[in-house]
Amino acid sequence: MEISAAAYVAHIRRLVPEVAQGQAEAVDRAAGLLAGRLRDGGVIQAFGSGHSEAIAMEIAGRAGGLVPTNRLALRDLVLYGGEPPGTVRAAELERDPSVARRIYDLAPVDPRDAFVMISSSGVNGSVVELATIVKEQGHPLVALTSVRHSTQMTSRHPSGRKLLDLADVVLDNGAPYGDAVLPLPGGGTFGAVSTITSALLAQMMIAEVVRLLLAAGEEPPIYLSSNVAGGDEHNHALESRYAGRIRRGG
Repeated sequence: MEISAAAYVAHIRRLVPEVAQGQAEAVDRAAGLLAGRLRDGGVIQAFGSGHSEAIAMEIAGRAGGLVPTNRLALRDLVLYGGEPPGTVRAAELERDPSVARRIYDLAPVDPRDAFVMISSSGVNGSVVELATIVKEQGHPLVALTSVRHSTQMTSRHPSGRKLLDLADVVLDNGAPYGDAVLPLPGGGTFGAVSTITSALLAQMMIAEVVRLLLAAGEEPPIYLSSNVAGGDEHNHALESRYAGRIRRGG
């Protein structure tokens, strides 16, 4: 198989419509859960560890996105929990189930909130344990994962469960086992795709949430870019509605 930028783009061109069309119904169901909680005064709590945190950032606190969103992260143990900075440098931290309760308890979570959790593998201990806590507390849970990768993995959680086992709605990013799509001559692959397809699903879900809010006669609370005229004033006014419930920065 050709190894080139064009070859990578060919994979993306195939995957994007495949994921967009194949996950449309799941996106609708996920958006329904989130929009319902937003209309009840809830916030969308997004969590991803490792590179999946990039997708949590796609959901929470970005220009063109929803204001009532909050990002949880492993670094919250340091930023809000007083743990030494070296805590988050531990390579195995995302595999440790014991950190999940602390992350949840440190977060400004309300019973009305919904969760979106992102993990392409969906098997690490912190992710599965946090998902378990989220469901025990009665929150709706949307999982954004690779079904193909996750089903070929053994869970690293003591229960043997995976993120997709706990979610109310699963969004499949279509990434292959190992994520990468281009083969190396000596074995192995490179060219990861999950970030692109996961960001696509995240934005599709937000677009559908906005459609549902508009259909209900409500004005969606959307961020403007802080780099356009009036952006800061607009954003600060909307953020004040959720004071103490959404974190920005960090």
